[in-house]
Amino acid sequence: MSSNPMPPCVPSPAQTVDSAAFRMACGKFATGITIVTVIGPDGLPHGMTVNSFTSVSLDPPLVLVCIDRKATICPKLQATECFGINVLAENQRDLSTHFARRGTDRFESVPWIAGERGVPLIDGALAHYECEVTRVTDGGDHLIFIAEVRHLQCFEGRPLLYFASGYETLP
Repeated sequence: MSSNPMPPCVPSPAQTVDSAAFRMACGKFATGITIVTVIGPDGLPHGMTVNSFTSVSLDPPLVLVCIDRKATICPKLQATECFGINVLAENQRDLSTHFARRGTDRFESVPWIAGERGVPLIDGALAHYECEVTRVTDGGDHLIFIAEVRHLQCFEGRPLLYFASGYETLP
């Protein structure tokens, strides 16, 4: 038990949570960093840095990613059945920032291979998930893509982490 208990978290019906405060509170939860990838309707690879990724179920093996509706990759994900998730290693911070930039060809000079499902898999990642979309759900200003993992690979290494609006590594 804490010696300084917090007051109960019961907002009044008229109270709203400030988006900046909500973002700051969410930043207190350390996450791994992934790059979600897809082959778009144009036949080209597309990707975006995402830290809202989690496992959902072991049987069947389900994961989810949350994508801002305004993200340029969102309609590409909506138009496909398969996408990739690349879990970044601690030495891939530059790759994370590269795929977070707007208005650039994110795959320019980034080594990748096509996975068994055809999705782009990024060289040097700690894990590759090849996923088939099973459901897309409304999540406010985001869409929640729930997908079944159809193929995966794991590699040795340490993860790149994100905490309190900054990159971290394990000690």
